[in-house]
Amino acid sequence: MTEAPNYIKALLKPNGKQSQGKRVWSIDLETVWLPFFYATNVAELTAIPLDSLGAPIRLAYTADGSVKFTKSGRPATKVVKEISDSVKMVKENFTANLISFANTVRTENPNTYNELVRQAQEAGAPIRERDKQNLDNAIAKQREAELMALLKGIETAEAKGIETAEAKPRNKKGDTIGAKA
Repeated sequence: MTEAPNYIKALLKPNGKQSQGKRVWSIDLETVWLPFFYATNVAELTAIPLDSLGAPIRLAYTADGSVKFTKSGRPATKVVKEISDSVKMVKENFTANLISFANTVRTENPNTYNELVRQAQEAGAPIRERDKQNLDNAIAKQREAELMALLKGIETAEAKGIETAEAKPRNKKGDTIGAKA
């Protein structure tokens, strides 16, 4: 059996802490990323500028230099590039470590690993089949509802004396497309 490194064991333990601040890569900026990057600067592993650590969330601007607003009317913010880039690097390295660990276990215990994959696929088969059936049924109902709405629209149009069989496509102005002016 492969001995898992402590950092892998730590990833699998419940933590219970839920913060509510600005998130970067779904992780809280104020309580996780900033203390981490302060520590990496102290350990001289990174050299993130102090102004980036001191003001990590900045007002977003449009191309013409005016303040950018969200659709809801709030001012838009963004995480400063140096922190955003550092988080991206951590994410890429984290992913590489997960892949490396999985490959190590797979290489050292190929039979056990492959058997677990087979069992998991077998256990998941009824769920995948149920989801496929439910999706197929939902799509069929959706298509039926769309067809019924279309037929109802045609019936309504015909009842009002509007010709539907020879209806021609119209542009935004309501003019028949392809009609000669």
